[in-house]
Amino acid sequence: MRTKKNRAIGQWGEEIAADFLERKGYSVLSRNVFTAGGEIDIVAFLENEADSYLVFVEVKTRTNNDFGYPEEAFDRKKYNHLLSSIEEYLDSNPGLPGEWRIDVIAVVGSPGRGKPQICHFEGIVMPDERE
Repeated sequence: MRTKKNRAIGQWGEEIAADFLERKGYSVLSRNVFTAGGEIDIVAFLENEADSYLVFVEVKTRTNNDFGYPEEAFDRKKYNHLLSSIEEYLDSNPGLPGEWRIDVIAVVGSPGRGKPQICHFEGIVMPDERE
């Protein structure tokens, strides 16, 4: 069960991640999108010379690495929930670009305690469970 403090840290991390993406040239379209499958932390759009992508971002935030890296919390179960949410989001928003990907942004730090560490993992794919 998430505590009030954990929710506050998570919201702070999502703000850090959204700012990070915008500095990298992404357009943040939506945040905290709730679907029957779960929540999508950030929906962003990236367009460059070669491609344009809709990017679904899962943000994982920790105050430190004492219990592992934040990105390690993005497991198969979370991946499958996110895929369900993405499918529902795309179905309810026709006309969006056809190309999309999943990114994970890991944030380590806390408000008022210096510059956070940010790791951006692009194009996350989980191997097939049968492999």
